Amino acid sequence: MVELRKDVEFTGPVVTGFTAQGYKIGDQRFEQGLLISPEQVLDWSGSSLDQMNLGEILSRLNLSPVPEFLLLGSGASMQQPPAAFRREVEAAGMGLEVMDSRAAARTWGVLRAEERWIVGAFLPIA
Repeated sequence: MVELRKDVEFTGPVVTGFTAQGYKIGDQRFEQGLLISPEQVLDWSGSSLDQMNLGEILSRLNLSPVPEFLLLGSGASMQQPPAAFRREVEAAGMGLEVMDSRAAARTWGVLRAEERWIVGAFLPIA
């Protein structure tokens, strides 16, 4: 397991390491995908970019106001989601940043240290 270094104080959950397939937040392990907001972290059974559902992501995280953008971890490698999903995110008034899931998890910590109001949906690493 890889541990990430924590140099600043965070408000809310932050990814502190990786497991073979998933993520570690503090002492808690998430072996599937992960939904994360400034207020909570949830197991997520998201398994592919083709099955992304923004409504499900937002309703499970239940944030107000709407986040600035969705940080999407696309799995082991960087892959773009379908154009329809991109349009759905834009129609919700949010931006979309896509990267592989490890990079997205590391970027989450940087953006939360800046107190950005964002959500993350990270597919499993393996």
